[in-house]
Amino acid sequence: MDRNNYYINGNTVRRVGTEPVRREQKSRQQQQADRRKRSRRNAARRNRQRALYMNRGYVAFLSICVVISAVAAFLLVRIQMDIKDRMNNIATLESQITDLKADNDERYKRITTSVDLNRIKDIAVNELGMDYAGQDQVIYYTVEKTNYMDQYSDIPEGK
Repeated sequence: MDRNNYYINGNTVRRVGTEPVRREQKSRQQQQADRRKRSRRNAARRNRQRALYMNRGYVAFLSICVVISAVAAFLLVRIQMDIKDRMNNIATLESQITDLKADNDERYKRITTSVDLNRIKDIAVNELGMDYAGQDQVIYYTVEKTNYMDQYSDIPEGK
C-alpha cells in the first residue's frame, strides 16, 4: 500500500495530520488601513454606479441631441442632393447653349453665303437708281467717350 498519508473519507480525499492554517492577527493600524481601502473601493463602486445611472432629464437631453443630429444629417443630405440636381441642370443647360450657338453659327453662315452682295448692288444702282454719295454729302460726327450720340436737330439734307 502507498504511504503518502492520504485516506478516503466518503467522496473526498484528505491528508492525514494537516491542521487548519491560522491567520495572523493584524495590527490595529493594518486593520484601519484595510478598512480605508475597503471604504475607498466601495466609494469608487458607488461613483461608478452613479455615473452609469441616467435620470429622466439626462435621457431627455440625449434624446433631443440625437434628434437634432438626425435632422441636421437629413438636411445636409438633402442640400447635397439639391446641389447635385442643380449641377446636372446647369450641365444640361450649358449643353443646350452650346447646341444653340452651333445652330446659330450654322444659320448665320448659310445666310451670309446665300446673299450675293454684288447682285444687291447691281439691283440698287440699275433698277432703283441709287447713286454713290459724294464727298460733299458725307458728314462725319465725333463721339466723345460714349458709344452713342444724342441728336438735337435733324441731319441737314444734301445739296
